[in-house]
Formats: sequence, C-alpha cells, structure tokens
Amino acid sequence: MALLIELSMEQNIKLAREYVKKHFVKHGMCADICIHDKGDGNPHAHVMLTMRPFNEDSTWGDKQKKVYILDDDSNKIYDPIKRQYKCNKAQTTDWNEHTKTEEWREGWAAAVNYFLKQQGSSERIDHRSYERQGNGLIPTIHMGAAATQLERRGIRTERGNINRQIVDINRELRQLRARLKKVDDEIEKLIADEYAIENRNDDAPAQKSNFAEPLNLITCLTDMLRPENLTRTNKILSLKVVSSAVAYLQQHNITTLPQLQENVESLRNRHKEAKVKFDKTERRLNTLHKHIHHAENHRKYRKVYDEYNQQKPKKQEAFLKAHHEEITLYEAADKYLTAVLNGKPTAPLEAWKAEAGQLTAEKSKLERDVTRLKEDVRQVEIIKGSVTYILDRASVNEKSTTRTRGKDR
Repeated sequence: MALLIELSMEQNIKLAREYVKKHFVKHGMCADICIHDKGDGNPHAHVMLTMRPFNEDSTWGDKQKKVYILDDDSNKIYDPIKRQYKCNKAQTTDWNEHTKTEEWREGWAAAVNYFLKQQGSSERIDHRSYERQGNGLIPTIHMGAAATQLERRGIRTERGNINRQIVDINRELRQLRARLKKVDDEIEKLIADEYAIENRNDDAPAQKSNFAEPLNLITCLTDMLRPENLTRTNKILSLKVVSSAVAYLQQHNITTLPQLQENVESLRNRHKEAKVKFDKTERRLNTLHKHIHHAENHRKYRKVYDEYNQQKPKKQEAFLKAHHEEITLYEAADKYLTAVLNGKPTAPLEAWKAEAGQLTAEKSKLERDVTRLKEDVRQVEIIKGSVTYILDRASVNEKSTTRTRGKDR
C-alpha cells in the first residue's frame, strides 16, 4: 500500500495499523506489516496475511471443506469411477473472493482520505479507475521497476515521457472542460440579460430593453475599437484580437448570442470526442507497448534459453547463474505471449509495431485538434467579454437616463 508523503512516519504507521485491524484482523486474520521508506518519496507498506482461519482451540482451521452433493432424498451420491462420494469444495472464509479486493481498496481510500482531512490537506484519493469515475481523464501507463529507478536518478525514459505527455494532455483537457462550462454559463446569462435590461422610471413598471433586434456580435466587437473604448497601450493588441474574433464569427456564420451558444455546445462535443479518442488510443498503445516489449525479449533471448535447455543437468545451474537475467526475461515473455496469442504460433511483432506507429500519428493529430479547440475557446471567450462590456455599458446608460428623467419630472 502506498503511504502518504503528507503524513509523518508515526502517522503513516497509525494509518496502516488502523486499516489492517479493521479490514483483516477483525475478521480473523493474522497480519504482519512491514513499512519501507528509503527517503525517495515512495513510502509504502507490505502486509502479509494468514490464509487459514483459527479453530476455537487455537489450532489452524481448513481453508476449504467438502460439501457433498445429495440426491432428491438427501443421500450422498457415490461415484463408482472415482470410488468416492461426489462433492464440491467450499471455502471456509470469503477472504479469497474477488469482491474483497474492491471492498479493501474502497476501505483504504476512505482511511487515507480521513487522515488527509485530519491534517487539513485538500488532497484526496479514489480507488476507482478514471473510467469508472467518469472524469474523462486518461490513465497513465505502468512504469515498471527499471524505468522508475532510472527516472528517480534523473534519467528520462520512454515510458516516463509517455506519462508526462499524458499528464499534460489531462491538464489541458481538464482546463478546457472548465473553460467551456464557464463560458456556456456566462453566455446563458447574457442571453437573459440582453432582453432584461431595466428601462424604468419611478412610476413606470419594468420594460424590455431598448434592443429591438438581437445584438449583432460582429457589431459588438467592432464597437470595442472605437476611440473612447481604446487606451493608448491596448490599441495594437485590440486590433489584432478583435480582427481574429470577427474572422471567427464570419467563418462560423455566427451573429447572435443563441448561435454563439450553439457553437459552444459543438465545442463541448468536440472536447468529449477528443477525450474518448485520446483514452482509446492511449489504452491500445499501452497494450501494444507491452506486446512489443515481450515479443522483442522473446526473440532476443530465445537463443540463450535454448542453450540453457541443452545444457547437461550438472552445468545447467552454472549456466543459469551466468545468464539469469536473459533467461528470466525470456520466461516472462514466453508466459505473457502464451496468454496473449491464444494458440497462435508466432507473435505478429511487425504488425504490432506498424499499428503502434499509426496510433502514435493519430495521437499527434489529436493533440493538434486540442490545440485548435483551445484557440476556438479563446475566441469565444473574447466574443463573450465584448458582449458583456456592451451590455454593461448599455445598462449604465439606461440607468443614467432614468435618473435624468426623474430629475426633469
């Protein structure tokens, strides 16, 4: 279990003990906790648990027991071939059930978040995957021990670069989602304000705005370039920004706020599609990287492994000691590929590499799409800001007119 750098060692020990007591010891297990902290920012705990329950007389119980299969008359059924009564095996505890994993992970998240809250930290963890949380974020890939050690020594690795890229993409997607929601809410308010600017005097009831026709957004933007709306320092910037925003409106045939709101909705749909595509691409690339890694090891160390099998029994141990790493990597690759290939004779390494190259190119295109999406959101924010300025100024002018009428009366 990963412990918290936000807590002291004493607090981490307390966290681990309380969690283990609640979820394991309380249910009959013996637990041994070992905490490791090398000062490298990765404090963690290993927990070993007993698999057998205890009997009342303090002896070990059975992990499983026989449950005899009975006939309609509740009699045991004899199997003449096996020469024994038919039975099934039943676990004496539920400690090995798959559902316990979810329960224990959820319990760990709750314990960690409680300790973080007690420390006044705003950080929180979640035991669920990004997909289950529905947050649209892309999960990072597993680094592995070798890459992690290299990264800690300041040596950048391919897997580390992939994870850094994913973190950057997640940050951009998260920021875009927040900006799109904010601008959508503000445009909704502007649509309401456009027809709700008060034009009243002391005796008259509230009336609709003087805007007989919906505001023309291009007019609003060009109005920002009037001399009274420009300062000496922002003339050049305003010309450039407004010209770009006007071009955006013309390109997308947008003249009114409702049309701008529809455009924002299309941007939000593009954002959702980008998240889905990024997630799908990264997941497949992660799988392909694993396939390629093991396939290359399988091909690279096959000769050494064959030599190992050809050694006489007396020399095998010495050969294994001399080539332990190569043989271990080959065996790991062989086990992995056996499960992946599902009976196929050879690994399609070249096809996997070609697919990985194609997906990498698609990911680069998606990154460019996100960059364009960011620019579109920026243009919408500029347009929204200009409209807000115009409506605010109109509201001030109308209130000033109302006060003048009251004085005249």
